[in-house]
Amino acid sequence: MSDSLWGLCEESHVGASSRRNLIGGALAAAIVAWSGRSALAQLTVGKTHRKPLITIFLRGAMDGLTALAPIGDDDYFKNRPTIKVSNTLKLDGFFGLHPALGALHSLYLEGKLAPLHAVGSLDQSRSHFEAMAVMERGAASDPATIPSGWVARYLSALPDDNPSPLRGVAFNTIMPDILRGATSAMAINELSDLKLSATPSLRGALEGLYAHGKDAAAVAGREALEVLTVLEKLDPKRYVPGGGAKYPESNLGNGLRQTAMLLKAGVGVETACLDRGGWDTHVGQNTPYLAQQLQDVGDSLGAFTKDLGSQLDDITIVVMTEFGRRVAENSGLGTDHGRASAWFVAGGGVKGGKVYARWPGLKDEQLEAPGDLKVTMDYRDVLTEIVARQLGGDKAAALFPSAPGKLPGLFGPA
Repeated sequence: MSDSLWGLCEESHVGASSRRNLIGGALAAAIVAWSGRSALAQLTVGKTHRKPLITIFLRGAMDGLTALAPIGDDDYFKNRPTIKVSNTLKLDGFFGLHPALGALHSLYLEGKLAPLHAVGSLDQSRSHFEAMAVMERGAASDPATIPSGWVARYLSALPDDNPSPLRGVAFNTIMPDILRGATSAMAINELSDLKLSATPSLRGALEGLYAHGKDAAAVAGREALEVLTVLEKLDPKRYVPGGGAKYPESNLGNGLRQTAMLLKAGVGVETACLDRGGWDTHVGQNTPYLAQQLQDVGDSLGAFTKDLGSQLDDITIVVMTEFGRRVAENSGLGTDHGRASAWFVAGGGVKGGKVYARWPGLKDEQLEAPGDLKVTMDYRDVLTEIVARQLGGDKAAALFPSAPGKLPGLFGPA
């Protein structure tokens, strides 16, 4: 998703260059790169036993006090006399989901969704791009202290037994910071872009080069070409989702639909990163706009989980945002940049059906100046627990240096 679609109030962001026109060449390069691996792959492409990780970044600072309203806190209503959400979907009596998130409510009741509140980082800038960089790098507060994206480091920490050039996929026109430094990841808009841009003679040469032999180069080359063959047979326009799922006609809906296609095709995807912008609601939160944004997220995720069916048991989804909004509504009936917000974790092994929060309260003396919900759950602890399921505790903690280590307890036994 391009910066123009994020809908942010800042304009100082320097974006990465578009890779849309380089997809074919990148795939060809990936074949060569994977054919040069030093060790023979032990697992067939798409047959790893790891649980794919899906990240959805709500860029623009999603208002967690609207998505996951603390209706049990009287000060919520005092601070938001006009934009409060009163008709929430019941969760635990203290928190309620926005009514536009009906699909997430169903997941919650099934025990497959864990909402979290008062989540955030140590970043005090309240700058979208600074705060996003912090979270995408997995840093404490200064993104410059860590040169790579945390998902890229996650992929590097996994065993080197998956020869797919599509271990990491970002449905975006640019490679997001979260995958910065990944050697087996691609940014794509449409699966139809994933074609090997090569003349018949070049393709024939590649196939001939890797046709025989049991060495690492030949095996990896054949498997990479096999991935391409599978991809070229996928037709997003003719795809029929499972379980009667219907995806919204939106960027997020389209991205999750294609993510499901890749996961079902078994081409070795271990992580997919998606974005959804438009959350910078300085004005008009009493209009249908924010509800429509939430509706898209809920319906897209609902369709994705329904489409995957039992395969969801092997997938973890995290919905994140860089920071939240000011507690009190402003004169434009919106909210300004704040600190803590709500996140959502869904999928296999999640101990859902409960809200995870160390609620700080909304009284004036309980807020962080100049009037923000305090961060009581460090985002790095949430991510550490998620990736620990694959890496183990020590390796997971190493991805997020100096994290507090107060894990929320989102998962049961693996």
